[in-house]
Amino acid sequence: MDNKVYYLKSCSTCIRILKDIEWPSDYMLQNIKTEPITEAQIDAMKDLAGSYESLFSKRATLYKQRDLKNKTLTENDYRSLILEHYTFLSRPVFILNNNIFIGNSKNNVEAVKIALHEN
Repeated sequence: MDNKVYYLKSCSTCIRILKDIEWPSDYMLQNIKTEPITEAQIDAMKDLAGSYESLFSKRATLYKQRDLKNKTLTENDYRSLILEHYTFLSRPVFILNNNIFIGNSKNNVEAVKIALHEN
């Protein structure tokens, strides 16, 4: 899998992180709002992450609006929801040297920086 980041161009946190880590210009960027995630992409991310749930954002507005916290969601549900609407993907998702880094936590961003410098 290529070195890539799945992000939202309108997300100030995603943009700040990309600038902070100095994402190389020859690495791929995919704005998931204008270029939706494909089934093959989400399946490849799941293979690296171990589950669709680990890719799923429970902070998405739609998660609250649909009262999903009170439903029992399966792996197939998480996959379908992420494919249905980009806001269900925990962002940003970095793929570097067949390793995946999900979300915007400080530890995750630091791990991405380390992985970039090992490249």
